[in-house]
Amino acid sequence: MMSRKLFGTDGIRGTANTGAMTAETALRVAMAAAVQFRRGSHRHLAVIGKDTRLSGYMLEPALVAGFTSMGMDVVTVGPMPTPALALLTHSLRADLGVVISASHNPFEDNGIKLFGPDGYKLSDEVELEIERRMEQPFAGELAPPSALGRVQRLEDARGRYIEAAKATFPRGLRLDGVRVAIDCANGAAYKVAPTVLWELGADVVPLAVSPNGTNINLNCGATATAMLQEQVVAQGCHLGIALDGDADRVIMVDEKGQQIDGDQLMALIGRSWAEDGRLRGGGIVATVMSNLGLERSLAAAGLKLARTPVGDRYVVEHMRENGFNVGGEQSGHIVMNDYTTTGDGLIAALQVLAVVQRQARPVSEVCRVFDPVPQLLKNVRFGGGKPLEEARVKDAIRAAEARLGASGRLVIRKSGTEPLIRVMAEGDDRALVEAVVGEIVEAVQEVSKARENVA
Repeated sequence: MMSRKLFGTDGIRGTANTGAMTAETALRVAMAAAVQFRRGSHRHLAVIGKDTRLSGYMLEPALVAGFTSMGMDVVTVGPMPTPALALLTHSLRADLGVVISASHNPFEDNGIKLFGPDGYKLSDEVELEIERRMEQPFAGELAPPSALGRVQRLEDARGRYIEAAKATFPRGLRLDGVRVAIDCANGAAYKVAPTVLWELGADVVPLAVSPNGTNINLNCGATATAMLQEQVVAQGCHLGIALDGDADRVIMVDEKGQQIDGDQLMALIGRSWAEDGRLRGGGIVATVMSNLGLERSLAAAGLKLARTPVGDRYVVEHMRENGFNVGGEQSGHIVMNDYTTTGDGLIAALQVLAVVQRQARPVSEVCRVFDPVPQLLKNVRFGGGKPLEEARVKDAIRAAEARLGASGRLVIRKSGTEPLIRVMAEGDDRALVEAVVGEIVEAVQEVSKARENVA
């Protein structure tokens, strides 16, 4: 199979108005996707949502033009979380959903994520087919003047998602008396997330809810939790919730200001659902980057951890194919496909809040499900070639695996977006973990430097 040129592990992404992330690309993606998803003679429909980036104003009209030129109607919903758009795509019986977002990236970047009529992200094969169509002329596919698509704004989109999110919280349970700080990253959930928490009874401290087009994820959100950690303590909150720019991931903070990552949240939700008889698949799904402590915690409860490559789409694929209903990533993408088709930071946080309320104990106790095994990740930049195929690097990796033995794990992978080798090791002996990572990093640097000298 040909490799994809535009689509990465989470749609198309890049610096706005340069390279692949231009209005022209958006136009052609929409035209190609419209052809790809034609199915019958009905009026076809695409739903478009976005986050709060300035460049969304450039990309949205280009997508609209592409779809309508092919005779596809369009519904726009404005700034909405990625999982909300996935939900609306299915709910409205649309043929296609589009989110304009670069998730946790800085405002200069943007991206295009596509969802099929079932609300799930597209497969590699479908994305490759869309790329192939983008390279062909569209003259024979264009709609005649009388059949061009129409555009309308869905005014109650926000309300639909708010009610859907609230419906995932256990019936009869309330958040009265709970003081919650919610950091919306100046992103897509800046209105819906505080509203959901307030309507469920919480005393809400909203943070990073004033987007201006350029402050999304800026020193806030799930990838920069220092401000939230500080405010939780300063404002006397019981806990804090940090979403990223498109609200498909969540990191939480306990009452002491300590961060709680996706692994702890998955352990809590997985074990809680197992106790309630709701967990399917006999465990949860996570990526190769999740901590060994998570695996051991689940095993102690008689549950398994299935691992996939990095990327929430691979987690979701494994869940669907093998009957799991909880999965996610250490970074905070948590998917519960009883409720959602993709990661949903707010709904994941509500599941955690439900356990906290039922146990009536501090968040620092409830959400510390396991002690993480010492883990170290280092990124090594290289100048070209394939360092992982060099004998020097292979030898270092083999030696590291032998030293770690059965008490640790080693994950080495090439970044899908940058010239980086990611070296991760974990094990009970912190000094050993640091040593083996250092040796592999050194080996990669040596072969990369040698290649540069030859060049």
